[in-house]
Amino acid sequence: MKIILIGTAYPMRGGIAQYNALLYKYFSGKNDVKIYSFKRQYPEFLFPGKTQYEQGKPTITIPAVKNEISVDSINPFNWITTGVKIAKEKPDLVIFKYWLPFFAPCFTVISFIAKKISSAKVMFICDNVIPHEKRFGDKFFTKLLFSQADFFIVMSKIVEEDLKKFNRDKPYKLIPHPVYNIFGEKVDKSAAKKYLLEEFKIDVVNEKVILFFGYIRKYKGLNYLIDAMPDILKKIKVKLLIVGEFYENESKYLEQIKKLNLENEIAVVSDFVPDEKVKYLFCAADMLVLPYIDATQSGITQIAYYYDKPVIATDVGGLGEIVINNETGFVVAPESPEAIANAVVKFYSEGLEEKFSEKAAEEKNKYSWEIFTDEIQKLVTSG
Repeated sequence: MKIILIGTAYPMRGGIAQYNALLYKYFSGKNDVKIYSFKRQYPEFLFPGKTQYEQGKPTITIPAVKNEISVDSINPFNWITTGVKIAKEKPDLVIFKYWLPFFAPCFTVISFIAKKISSAKVMFICDNVIPHEKRFGDKFFTKLLFSQADFFIVMSKIVEEDLKKFNRDKPYKLIPHPVYNIFGEKVDKSAAKKYLLEEFKIDVVNEKVILFFGYIRKYKGLNYLIDAMPDILKKIKVKLLIVGEFYENESKYLEQIKKLNLENEIAVVSDFVPDEKVKYLFCAADMLVLPYIDATQSGITQIAYYYDKPVIATDVGGLGEIVINNETGFVVAPESPEAIANAVVKFYSEGLEEKFSEKAAEEKNKYSWEIFTDEIQKLVTSG
């Protein structure tokens, strides 16, 4: 099968670029695969981070001939030429990674032209159908885009329910998000802590460590985790690592930490972490905490599982479908510092790290990229 993937890819950074690189890798074993990536993903004034581009080297190298850097999200003439270029390649399947209605006009035109000129089928892998941060026109543009679909993939039940509001008869399949296995093999916890001291000047060598990781936006609920820390520290001496680029006002979180006198108990790395450093953060931690107030599914959970790490997650979206309560971690009430604190204290006071880690190591086998890509091909061939 000839497959074209459309979405971010190196030199652009982030979870979606990593996801597409993994799709490329695992589809390429049995198929002819090419990526059409962005030369402009967002106008600079709309991008909330520091840079859209990877600062380190990619963990999966995609040959230049297989990584066509061509899509401009805001140039309609580019959408037409890109659609024609894709159609001329005569793909069997064009897969779009879809996460924001901002891209719907661009993806609609490209998919419409590709289908009109060639016999290609179109699939959307939906991170979200309805975005976390809603805007005017979201439903209209999503409906317009989905009119071009032949197939859908969703990765959680909440996204499946949202898809049903827009899709009546197109075939789809729910396949859970695979583990992220691109950041390197697990390292010893003491070695990882030593690396954090050398690389980030964070001393957790003799500390219990809980980790918050990923882009920081309002829906991630970080403020509730910070508010939970005083209650945690009354019973357990522990250090919280907050690692990720702030996509909103960083100062309000730093002021919250200062107000609660937590400067010595919370370490903040307010930057995007290159792929080669990610493993040390997860391997140094005892557990990951996801205090989200809204969610679909989380690729961050699947990094934690790869490193056999327990997860405390709030009961929102699809998080509770992946985190097994009392087995691979705890699923707690959202927007509740008390619930987070109780879970963290229980984790340490009952010595649950080994038990939960063993179950996470077992559970991650369900979430392989081989299974994910095989299920996609079964959907296409049966549809």
